[in-house]
Amino acid sequence: MRILLVEDDALLGDGIHAGLKLADHAVDWVRDGEAARLALLDHPYDACVLDLGLPKRDGLSVLKDLRNRGSRLPVLILTARDASADKVAGLDAGADDYLTKPFDLQELLARLRALLRRAAGEAKPTLEHGGVVLEPAAKQVSFNGQNVLLSAREFALLEDLLRHKNHIRTRAQLEESLYAWGEETGSNTVEVYVHHLRKKFGADFIRTVRGLGYQLGDAN
Repeated sequence: MRILLVEDDALLGDGIHAGLKLADHAVDWVRDGEAARLALLDHPYDACVLDLGLPKRDGLSVLKDLRNRGSRLPVLILTARDASADKVAGLDAGADDYLTKPFDLQELLARLRALLRRAAGEAKPTLEHGGVVLEPAAKQVSFNGQNVLLSAREFALLEDLLRHKNHIRTRAQLEESLYAWGEETGSNTVEVYVHHLRKKFGADFIRTVRGLGYQLGDAN
């Protein structure tokens, strides 16, 4: 999943960025509110981790602008502002969750998983389709009860398709989900990972929709 991190503290931001990447997320990190506003206009993120006390534009302003454009992007506010009034203001401005500093990285990751789960309309903590079960928290995948080893990119692509299993995903959308700024994308990268997943889960597990992209096949 691709996440926008908005944090102006260099040391804290570096730690969060590293932790999100270790959890196999593609992460773009910006350090001021105006850069966040522009990034949210230009890129389709799966979630945003948003500080409030930012240079150039306050985090609440960024959030209100996002919601005024009709975006339903999951937003987790991460801030040192721990007063009840600040929490109420953040949630009423459109935040989906509110976490105060200092915080535990594992809690941040768990809250992000919950936001992504709700955004996909999933109640269960696992993603399932056609005998495939993906556990985001444990980073494990099984097929018909047997564990399957996947690379980080294969896992990320599978998770994206499972979270959008009722939609066709274009190659560009999948690339946006898999790669952060500055990461190289090969001309046939998505096709290669789709091929790998088909070898592991069956040729019909992912179907190609000619001229449009990819979608999970019918669940048996």
